[in-house]
Amino acid sequence: MPTHRLKTLLHGWPLPALLLVMLALRTEWLPQGALFLTLLLYIPFLIQKSLERARAFRSPATKGFAIFLIATAAMLTLHAVLGLIGYSFLPQEAFYTVLVFTLLIDISEHTFLKFYRNMHPALAFVSTFLGIIILGAALLMLPHATYRGISFIDALFTSTSAVCVTGLAVLDTGKDFTFLGQVIILFLIQAGGIGILTFTNLFGLLFRGEKSFKDILFLTDLISSGNLRTTFRSLAKIVGFVFGVEAVGVFFIYLASPDTDLFFAIFHSVSAFCNAGFSTLSNSLYEPEFRFNYVLQSIIACLIIAGGIGYNVFFNVFSVVKFRLRRFIHSYTNLIAKPARPLVKWDINTTLVWRTTLILLFAGWVLFFIFEYNNTLSEHSLGGKIASAFFGSVTPRTAGFNTVDMNALLNPTIMIYLLLMWIGASPGSTGGGIKTTTFAIATLNLINQIRGRDQLVFKWQTISHPVISRITTVISLSLIAIGLSTTIIISIQPELPVLSVAFECFSAYATVGLSIGLTPKLCIVSKTVIIILMFLGRVSFLTFLIALVATFNKRSGVGQMIFPENNIIVN
Repeated sequence: MPTHRLKTLLHGWPLPALLLVMLALRTEWLPQGALFLTLLLYIPFLIQKSLERARAFRSPATKGFAIFLIATAAMLTLHAVLGLIGYSFLPQEAFYTVLVFTLLIDISEHTFLKFYRNMHPALAFVSTFLGIIILGAALLMLPHATYRGISFIDALFTSTSAVCVTGLAVLDTGKDFTFLGQVIILFLIQAGGIGILTFTNLFGLLFRGEKSFKDILFLTDLISSGNLRTTFRSLAKIVGFVFGVEAVGVFFIYLASPDTDLFFAIFHSVSAFCNAGFSTLSNSLYEPEFRFNYVLQSIIACLIIAGGIGYNVFFNVFSVVKFRLRRFIHSYTNLIAKPARPLVKWDINTTLVWRTTLILLFAGWVLFFIFEYNNTLSEHSLGGKIASAFFGSVTPRTAGFNTVDMNALLNPTIMIYLLLMWIGASPGSTGGGIKTTTFAIATLNLINQIRGRDQLVFKWQTISHPVISRITTVISLSLIAIGLSTTIIISIQPELPVLSVAFECFSAYATVGLSIGLTPKLCIVSKTVIIILMFLGRVSFLTFLIALVATFNKRSGVGQMIFPENNIIVN
């Protein structure tokens, strides 16, 4: 074998990829000693690469990250050496978790940045989700992932539901999947919620210690940063914010549910923040020992709202609060210098998001309380009804958890749920739907048209016509996808209630995960329709079409001509 090929094998992605495969295929015929020996072969090259980057680059973040990888590699080496002689100092699952995390970081450098930076961002986004879905389906079909085996269509359905953070399930997550299967689902939820490209590109850039202008342009378009200078910092903030909020959620869920273990808290914290709706409980939070645990429900509701608000909103709120606090302290105490930055204001996107979110949450809360007072809320006290009604208003915002019997909901409540699911969460968040800003601007434009005004103004700023055009496209495509899917399913299975099918399709496209008992009744073709619908809802139907055009038309958008305008009679 030529020297350069051997170097590629040992320094590139094949060796860490082999370790990942060995981790996934841990069986009796693959003893743990083989994994340890392969790991001991791999670790020296990881340490060497980390030392090279620590010496070559001046960035404190790169040096710190390299030192962290060296320390992690040393810990893994010690565990592997002791494991070969029958001893260990790390719990087995903790060792596997740290190892997987390290391998993914290493693979990030060799794959995602180099492969995707020459692609259209929309195509990269869509293809990544498709790839991780297929990988997830393969992992779920491993012998030790389920107790009684799983068909390919069910594995694909579960993987799509997890990566698209939907929550629709054809199998019982807690009873049909082993601990390994649940960990795989948890990884797929996290990968889909945070965005696997965000995660891998961040660590790929850190590990490389260099950021080309082309890399930054790609990532700026990917995360909608709008600022070349702060793109890398935004990536780091997103990853840190996600893991930080989830860690806080784990702590409080663990305290609020003393009869459960730590994995229960981790699973439900990640699932709630990512708006996935997956639960290791057979009936979600409607289980008898959880449906009256209002503290736990409040914690999960807060995680759902935090995940559905959007990263940019949180960062803008933090910047404004920090600026105003520093200005206040300077004005009254002179303990700190006057803020050097210019005035930091509320972003128009932040204002739209929080106003729309509060209106939808409050309206859903009141209407759920009124309609279900003597129905699904009848077994609760007055305080419990208020708490459960609030949770019932939060969960259709693409979350998927339930504390009431979904099959017993009244028709008016179901219609409210259809609207809330369709609107969904906010842009730049872990949730789906057409997004709160889309609904808000569409409503403002409707009012604007009724008033006979041509220019849409909000907070003394004009909403551009391309934005309004894009919003109209998003709404139209969502209705087309949901309507067409509903028609196909009721044509294939005419015995199913139309309202239940429509509810399932709304839930799938908006990546909500709520169901009124229909999912297990779907045939293979209907499941395939729901799979496609979940995928289009998560990556955005419009983004998918843009990626499709970018694949076959490389000159799309180049040299477009400007034609004269004309008026069309529409009313």
